[in-house]
Amino acid sequence: MRYKSPRLTPIGMAHTPFAEPRDVEYPRRTLGTIEIYSSYEEGLKDIEGFSHIYILWQFHKSDTRYELQFCPMREAIPPPRGLFATRSPHRVNPIALTIVRLLSRDDRILHVKGVDMVDGSPVLDIKPYTRRDRKSRISNGWLDEVERRER
Repeated sequence: MRYKSPRLTPIGMAHTPFAEPRDVEYPRRTLGTIEIYSSYEEGLKDIEGFSHIYILWQFHKSDTRYELQFCPMREAIPPPRGLFATRSPHRVNPIALTIVRLLSRDDRILHVKGVDMVDGSPVLDIKPYTRRDRKSRISNGWLDEVERRER
């Protein structure tokens, strides 16, 4: 049986101060809005009760070429890292996941903090971030080594 690839329909658009991927800086502090298209506004009912939400979005300005192993920009020296162990926007499927703080809702506009997407990025889905999503004991893999060297 052949696998049928799902069709993804944007439900909205991100509005941020970042024009290009290289412009994304200090996303934890960056304010933005998520505009939900009017045909999906009804699905926002009760969202304002959550402090944080997941935004699933598309890397619409990302280069479609990718390498399965490469040296990430943050660590431009070997050893190469596996694509799936990085947050590179150059992916097999150009999709991204961001957790943002939901500051307020104004009809179909969500005011958020912590955006790391380029202005105009298509939003594919929104899900509430809940207590059961929190993890207390995490490992940052190879990034722990990089952070130790940067101190």
